[in-house]
Amino acid sequence: MTGVTTWPDLSRTDDALTPEHRDRLVAAGVDPERLDAVAWRRMDGPLPSWWNDLGNVLYAAPGARLPDHVLAGLTTFYYSGALLVVGAPMDHLTSLLVGGDDATVFLDERVVLTAGELYCGPGSSIALHGPLVATRSPVVDARNGGRVVAAGDQLWAAGVYIATDDMHRLEDAATGERLNPFGATIRIGHHVWLCREAVVSGHVEIGAHVCVGMRSVVRGQKVPPNVVVMGSPGRVVREGTTWSFDDTP
Repeated sequence: MTGVTTWPDLSRTDDALTPEHRDRLVAAGVDPERLDAVAWRRMDGPLPSWWNDLGNVLYAAPGARLPDHVLAGLTTFYYSGALLVVGAPMDHLTSLLVGGDDATVFLDERVVLTAGELYCGPGSSIALHGPLVATRSPVVDARNGGRVVAAGDQLWAAGVYIATDDMHRLEDAATGERLNPFGATIRIGHHVWLCREAVVSGHVEIGAHVCVGMRSVVRGQKVPPNVVVMGSPGRVVREGTTWSFDDTP
C-alpha cells in the first residue's frame, strides 16, 4: 500500500506490553480487558535512533499501521518517555503529534479517525476505545496534563472537536486568576453520538447513550446518561433516550 508503513512486516518485535506500561495505560483510563485481549508488540521502527534512546515506546496490534507522513510528523522534534499504543490500520489519519515528554496515547482496535488530528501534550493522555467511527476531520487535543477517555461504541460526525484546554490562558485582569480550564479531564461514556461540529471541552463527563446535537457545546459539564443535549452551552432537551446506527423508521 503506497504511503503506508505496515509495521508487522517491517519492525514488529517479540516484546509484549510490560507490566509497567500496562499500569500506565490503565491509569490513563484504558480498559484493562482491552489491554489483555490483544497481542500488543513493541515496534522498533521505522523510527529515528533517538526514539528508543530517549525511552519512547510504541506498541501495535497485529495489522496496525500508520501512514508514512504521520510517522514523519510524530518524530519532528525530540521528546522522551512517550507511550503510544496503536491497535488499528490508521490509513486515513492526518496527524498524530506528541507535544512533549511522557505523553500517553491509546488507539484501540476498530478505531477509525478519517482525516483525524490528534495532539497529546507533555504528561497528557488520550485513550480511545473501539469501536469508534469518526466520519470526517475529528480533532482530539489533550494538554497541560489533561486526559481524554472515550469508551467504545462511539459515532462522531464530521468536524467534532474535543479539547481539554483552550491553548491560551484567559485570566481576570484585576486578580490574575486563570478563568479557563487547565489540564482538564474529558470522559465520554459508552454509545455516544456526537453530531456534526459538536464541541466538548474543559472538565466534562458524558454518560452512556447520549446524543450531543449538531454544533452543540458541552463545556465544563456533567451530562447524565440517556439524554439528548443541544445548544451552546449544551442543555438537556430530552430524557430517557438512546440512539441506533440503523436509520430505520
